[in-house]
Amino acid sequence: MQLKEYRVYYTEQLESIYPKTEIDTFFFLIIEEYLGLQRIDLALQPTFEIPSDKIKLLDEVLVRLQKEEPVQYILGKTEFYGLPFYVNSNTLIPRPETEELVEWILDEVKEGVLESDEKPISILDIGTGTGCIPISLKKHLPKANVNAIDISEEALKVAQQNAKLNEVAITFIHQDILQTENLPEQFDIIVSNPPYVRELEKVEIKNNVLENEPHLALFVEDENPLLFYKKIADLAIKQLTPKGLLFFEINQYLGKETVDMLKSKGFSKIELRKDLFGNDRMIKASYIN
Repeated sequence: MQLKEYRVYYTEQLESIYPKTEIDTFFFLIIEEYLGLQRIDLALQPTFEIPSDKIKLLDEVLVRLQKEEPVQYILGKTEFYGLPFYVNSNTLIPRPETEELVEWILDEVKEGVLESDEKPISILDIGTGTGCIPISLKKHLPKANVNAIDISEEALKVAQQNAKLNEVAITFIHQDILQTENLPEQFDIIVSNPPYVRELEKVEIKNNVLENEPHLALFVEDENPLLFYKKIADLAIKQLTPKGLLFFEINQYLGKETVDMLKSKGFSKIELRKDLFGNDRMIKASYIN
């Protein structure tokens, strides 16, 4: 089958499930992975004959997409902040909103508030998953001392692979943050993108996320949606350095509640930011002892 013919067939098989822009994205990712072809090759080589063994592979991928399995899990990889990352069903798929959080942290460091000639900046990421946040930060702050915690041993295995893939040194710690009384040291930056989707919000979640991504990393009980934020804030009070900063990715519906919680615990200079979609998504705060 020719490349242009397969694209028509592929689109027809998926158009009842996904919007066309998403189908196109899937198609170009898949032909690059399995055929070594770029987007431009569809225009330059529309009559390219796809070998029969490759057709079989592409059809297997198509079946998985029809079952709404995320393309990132099918390929076993994705990109975040311009870097390659392995992913599997034990990890959340990194999202563009989290890239904005990384950018914010890097901007703060570049402003020099936390810089010191005496010792490197120390950073802790809580609930690291793929390791996308600490690895991206370490890649751009090579002198930083970066640690990352996760409750999932399987997720940490992926994060360790990603650190090796991106040639950075991160200290990974297997730990349940809710059972943690003290962090391993003082940190200049504590950042977390913890579980924050309430059970009541499951109806808003697409099937490809709901049926495939790890619920442990996604959901919290409706009655206590700020559970992780409260715990991390309490730890940050004790273990942020004097000029230290706390960063959170948050539930878009709970911006005010998260800000109020931080204020009640004594945090100051609290800034709430929207993401690229216009939703309340990130918070920065400091704590003066």
